[in-house]
Amino acid sequence: MSAPLYARVNGAGPTGAVAALALASAGWQVSVHDPLSAEQLCQRQRAYALTHSSRRLLQRLQLWEPLLEHLAPFHSLQLRDIGTGEGLVFSAADLGGRLAGEVNAAVGWISQHSSLMPLLLERLAADPAIALRLGETGAEGWPDRSPDGAPADLLLAADGPDSPTRTAFGIGQWRLAYRQACLTVQVELRGSPADQAWELLRPEGPFALLPLGGRRVQVVWSAPQGRCRQLESLPDSAFLDALAAALPDQLQPDALLDQPRAFPVALQLARRLGRGPLVLVGESGHRCHPVGGQGLNLCWRDVESLVPLAERAAAGRLDPARLSRSYGRRRWPDLLFTLLATDLLVRLFSNRQRWLLAPRWLALRLLARSPLLRRAALAVMTHGPLPPLPAPSAGARLTSAEGPAQPPW
Repeated sequence: MSAPLYARVNGAGPTGAVAALALASAGWQVSVHDPLSAEQLCQRQRAYALTHSSRRLLQRLQLWEPLLEHLAPFHSLQLRDIGTGEGLVFSAADLGGRLAGEVNAAVGWISQHSSLMPLLLERLAADPAIALRLGETGAEGWPDRSPDGAPADLLLAADGPDSPTRTAFGIGQWRLAYRQACLTVQVELRGSPADQAWELLRPEGPFALLPLGGRRVQVVWSAPQGRCRQLESLPDSAFLDALAAALPDQLQPDALLDQPRAFPVALQLARRLGRGPLVLVGESGHRCHPVGGQGLNLCWRDVESLVPLAERAAAGRLDPARLSRSYGRRRWPDLLFTLLATDLLVRLFSNRQRWLLAPRWLALRLLARSPLLRRAALAVMTHGPLPPLPAPSAGARLTSAEGPAQPPW
C-alpha cells in the first residue's frame, strides 16, 4: 500500500482548521501552521451566520452535533429596504424540498467564534493524521516535508486576505475598496423575536442583526468609514442612542455587551486559485462585502469543493499535481456569482439615488408576493449558485463517498 499523501495548511482559523480536518478525513497526512497561539486564535470577537451549505460540510466532518448546542438558530429572516419602506420575510417554508417540511427547520444559525474555534482546535489536536504547529513564525515557508522526508504534495493557503503564502507564490489579486467600513458589536435588544434575523438595507450601508439567543444580538453595521470611526469612539450611552436611531421603531437596544469594533470592507479576488502545489481557500483567495452573511459560508464551500478532489487523489484517481487546476475550475462560478451579487446589492441599495427607488420597490414586492422567487433567492443564499453535493450516509468516512458526476466546469 502506498504512503498517504501529505498536505501543509497555512492558517489555523475556521477555514484552515476545517480544511485540515477534511483532508485528514479524506486519507491525507496534514500539518497545520499558524503564527498565533491557540489562545490568540480563540480570542476573536465575532459571530458567523451559517447556512445549510456549511451545515452539510460540518455534518460530513462529524462536527455538527457537538457544535449544535452552541448555535442560535433563526427561523425567519426579515429583509427591509429603509429607502422604499418595502420588505419581506424569508422563512423555512422558502427553503423548499425536504427542509421546508421539517418541524423547527432553521433558515440558518449564528455561531460565535469563541464557541466554534475551541472545538475545531480540539479536533485538530485529537486527530492522529494532523500535526498542529501553532505559534510558529514563517508559516508561509515552502517546500515542506512529510514525516518520511518526501516533499509535500499540497500547500493549502488559508492565511487570510493579506495571505503571505499567496504573495510568496507571486499570485496577484483584484481589489475594490468600498467607501464603507463595517462595525460589529453585541447588544441586548428588545422588540425582536429571539429566532429572527434582520437585514436592513439602509442608504448608508447594509445593517444586519444576528440573534445569539435570548435578547442578545450581534450587530453588523456598514456605514461610511468616517461614520464608523465616530461610532467606535462614542461613549456607551451615546452609541446606544445612535443605534436606536438606526433601527426600526419596534427595536430598542438596552445595553452594550462588548466594545464596538470597525474594520475596512473590500471586494478581493485572487487572479488564480492555485499554482503548482498551492491551493487558495477562504479569504486568501477571495473576500466579499458582509451583506447577506456570505463570508464564512463561501469559504467553507471552498473546502466542500476540495473534498472530492482530495478523495480522488488519495485513492490514486487524480494526480495531486492537477488538484489545484481542478479545484479552480470548480470554484470560479460560485466565487464570481457571489462576489458580483453582493457588490450589486450594495450598489443598488446603499445610495440615495431617487431613480433607483422604483426598481428596488418592484424587486422586493415581487419577492414578497412570489413563493417561487423567494425559494430561488434563498436557495442561492443558502447553497450558492451550483447544486449542492449530497452528504454521505451517516457514519460513512469521506474516503467512501464517491459523490455525483460533476458539472462540466
